[in-house]
Amino acid sequence: MSLEPRSKAKNTARNTKASSKGASQSRTSVGDIMNSYFANHRLVAQESLERLLRNFVASAMTWLVIGIALALPTGLFVALSNLESVSSDWDGAAQMSLFIHKVVSEQDGRKLASELRLRDDIESVEYISRTQALEEFQSLSGYGEVLDGLENNPLPSVIVVKPKEENGAAVATERLFEELSELPQVDQAVLDLEWVQRLYSMMSLGRRLTLALAALLSLGVLLVIGNTIRLAIEGRRDEIVIVKLVGATNSFVRRPFLYTGLWYGFGGGLMAWFIITVSLSWLSAPVAELAGLYQSEFSLRGLGVGSTLLLWISSGLLGLIGAWLAVSRHLGAIEPR
Repeated sequence: MSLEPRSKAKNTARNTKASSKGASQSRTSVGDIMNSYFANHRLVAQESLERLLRNFVASAMTWLVIGIALALPTGLFVALSNLESVSSDWDGAAQMSLFIHKVVSEQDGRKLASELRLRDDIESVEYISRTQALEEFQSLSGYGEVLDGLENNPLPSVIVVKPKEENGAAVATERLFEELSELPQVDQAVLDLEWVQRLYSMMSLGRRLTLALAALLSLGVLLVIGNTIRLAIEGRRDEIVIVKLVGATNSFVRRPFLYTGLWYGFGGGLMAWFIITVSLSWLSAPVAELAGLYQSEFSLRGLGVGSTLLLWISSGLLGLIGAWLAVSRHLGAIEPR
């Protein structure tokens, strides 16, 4: 009675050990296959890079062509980013300048400014007297001695009005501007928003042009890499035929050319980054000098870490896609006879 359960337990233990041993062997075989697969990829990637470096002059010329093509839209992107960093300090909201009649006294001008501050549709009001306007003009223009010789101050008082930002702000701002320009104390009214809107419109147009140029030049990069890979396939036709005769699959034959395209694209991205960095270093001193003339501390900003990584990854993917298109089209035509 007691042996039967023991024998069952022994059989169960043997079956468990056998199944665990089989699972271990299965895991080991899968692990060996994966290790062999990744080792082959590493070997092919290394050999593809070494082949390009052995023909360094030809490879460098291809990298330079790709780098110039990628540097053009990337340089425009950097220029727009620097322009946006400059304009970010400017107030994009509407601003009105109300020039007061010269016959209006300073007291009446300040009274008008106080009345405007009480309006619900106005955020802030700044009154600039004739004396303050003259002093500011003297300090900025550099004609202080000439202006000191004038008998009368030719500049009017100014009230700078900033309306509140609301839904439909453009229509409300124009309505407010028309209302304030008709005040009897106001000689002339100027809306200071138009030039900001023009600048933002030009920047939006510049971004669209940059994207269009990037798309066209990316297509050019694909064509350059595709043609280069096609020539590489033709140059190794006999080698491909021999490898296929011994049973190599298309994926095995395709692999080195894909890595070659990847290295071409990645090298072109490095070349584009180098061109942009050198160009920014060359332009940084004149730009800083020009900014100093306008009492600004602006300095050129290059590609950040994220943008640089995006450039390198995108260029590598372009090379991989171009190589894939070329290999898919030309490799199938090479078969052993």
